[in-house]
Amino acid sequence: MAQPSTVNSEPSNLLEFVSKLGPFALNASYKGHSSNGYSSLSPNHLGSNLKKILTDFNKAIRLHCDRIPLGFSSIGLNSEESNGVNDNRHGVLEDVRVPMNGVEPETPKRVLILMSDTGGGHRASAEAIKSAFNEEFGDDYQVFVTDLWSEHTPWPFNQLPRSYNFLVKHGPLWKMMYYGTAPRPELRKELGLDEQLPAVLLMGGGEGMGPIEATARALGRALYDENIGEPIGQVLVICGRNKKLAGRLRSIDWKIPVQVKGFVTKMEECMGACDCIITKAGPGTIAESMIRGLPIILNDYIAGQEAGNVPYVLENGIGKYLKSPKAIANTVAQWFGPKADELQIMSQNALKHARPDAVFKIVHDLHELIRQRSFVQQYSCAA
Repeated sequence: MAQPSTVNSEPSNLLEFVSKLGPFALNASYKGHSSNGYSSLSPNHLGSNLKKILTDFNKAIRLHCDRIPLGFSSIGLNSEESNGVNDNRHGVLEDVRVPMNGVEPETPKRVLILMSDTGGGHRASAEAIKSAFNEEFGDDYQVFVTDLWSEHTPWPFNQLPRSYNFLVKHGPLWKMMYYGTAPRPELRKELGLDEQLPAVLLMGGGEGMGPIEATARALGRALYDENIGEPIGQVLVICGRNKKLAGRLRSIDWKIPVQVKGFVTKMEECMGACDCIITKAGPGTIAESMIRGLPIILNDYIAGQEAGNVPYVLENGIGKYLKSPKAIANTVAQWFGPKADELQIMSQNALKHARPDAVFKIVHDLHELIRQRSFVQQYSCAA
């Protein structure tokens, strides 16, 4: 029996990727036509068109996927059609059922966390949930974290995480795809920072996006007191996977202490060493900053999922939204000087609205859902 064809080569050119994706996403069958003859998305047909797009997408995934994400067999789907595979192809998902006498204690329950390596917050959140499961329930659960897009979809969908940095910089395209343990001085010492000077954490997500270099240079000027010839603060810059940016910043002869890091996995230590943070409006970063009591300066947001985070920070008195690197730097200089009281008030507000136990609540909620599901299955079997 002939096997489904596979793509042997993947284009590296992003424009080629977009052009090949276009006919799929914006096929003429999804368009309406205005009176002037131009194609346009019709509001009257948006619901049915979207449903058709999603249906075609699911068919493409079923046809071309070579691998099933780890842990899918634990979902226990009953319909052959729901998983898109059978005995003659890539295997069948097991229909995991609870025995009549209940779940055997030696059999661990399985949890699948589907995420995407776009930025750094998605994997960080997934790993936090995985660690909380291990801390709360030990070997009772096996937790799998998998990148659904990169690892388990065909081209061109497996290119989406790789294209994340480009897409979020181009609004129309993006819309289309639409805690610490050590004291602060000790953490600063470990990170190569001055133990006494106040510090600001500057970051742009896992990809090192936004005006990081311009903001760092502005901070370098604003946090140096020309009158006394000494720095009044220092900067810790996280460049993520942006190696070119990290290289440029390390080559600068700074007048103030500046530490430049690449992609870090212990962000809680970086936050614990600093007094405030400058970042785009990523929800994971905001949540973790609040747990740390860090006032936040938001310098950007991704249209769509991050837009609502800006008013949340402003309305709760947790920080400010500033676009200009110079205005950002001047605000930090004020916080480290005459407006230290404002910094302290925002820090208290951040702690007040923080939810440090959220990850454990998520884990216990999932555990309760699994417990209830097991009870219903046992009851059904007994009946």
